[in-house]
Amino acid sequence: MTKRRWLQGLLLTILVALGIFAYQTRQVSQAGGSITAVGSTALQPLVEAAGEQYTADHLGTFINVQGGGTGTGLSQIQEGAVQIGDSDLFAAEQKGIRAKGLVDHRVAVVGITPIVNRKNGITHLTTKQLTAVFTGQVTNWKQVGGKNLPIVLINRAQGSGTRATFEQFGIAGHQAKTAQEQDSSGMVRQIVQTTPGAISYVAFSYVTKAVQAVSLNGVAPTEANVLDNHWKIWSYEHLYTKGQPTGLTKDFIAYVQSPTIQKTLVRQLGYLSPSQMHVTRDVNGQVTPIGGTHS
Repeated sequence: MTKRRWLQGLLLTILVALGIFAYQTRQVSQAGGSITAVGSTALQPLVEAAGEQYTADHLGTFINVQGGGTGTGLSQIQEGAVQIGDSDLFAAEQKGIRAKGLVDHRVAVVGITPIVNRKNGITHLTTKQLTAVFTGQVTNWKQVGGKNLPIVLINRAQGSGTRATFEQFGIAGHQAKTAQEQDSSGMVRQIVQTTPGAISYVAFSYVTKAVQAVSLNGVAPTEANVLDNHWKIWSYEHLYTKGQPTGLTKDFIAYVQSPTIQKTLVRQLGYLSPSQMHVTRDVNGQVTPIGGTHS
């Protein structure tokens, strides 16, 4: 075979390969395309798992899921930079967000709990003690019945929905003392796990045996206690869209809200379905028993 023929054969092979790639790409686009969801890291495990399952069932689609926190999710969807903004908060609770332009799709409820390093010697606190810890009034665990260890505060970053929920319902509306901040719930857990004296807060879905979840006022951080608001540190998980969703965005949100996903992935990953709740909570934090009056 001459060099010229060899080059012609190579060129033909490349052109065929490019043609196949272009065809496959066109088929993916025609079949469904892709969307991006950005925001809450507390909600991220559910959206990622649902996205993987959806794309496996709907060939040609791609659900790109990123964290960054509630503030990032809401600002990105407000600007139209993504198709879905994941949030632990009502959009109206986030400063700088024009909530009227956004549409709320509730997909889950998440409980949030304080977690501590297991060497701290702490398993329970009162709200007063927890508030004293996070506002810096208490600086050593021995002051609240634990070991003689300096307290190491780990906060979520400003703009985090998890942080906002924790400050409002965990430490009575106080602002946590300035301390180390992390953008990721997973990183928070890792630091608490490996740092004697550390304390922070995460969604139930991030709690493992490597850290100690802390009871408050004699109430354990369990799903059963969230259902009737005995455990008060919880929030709805929202998928926000800019205007009414269409196309793949609409289909994916409907998929996450479907009974199948609500009864499987939502519960398997440590969330609650909104339909399970015995109470509702509005944007002002007011809790109403289902069929009852404000409490």
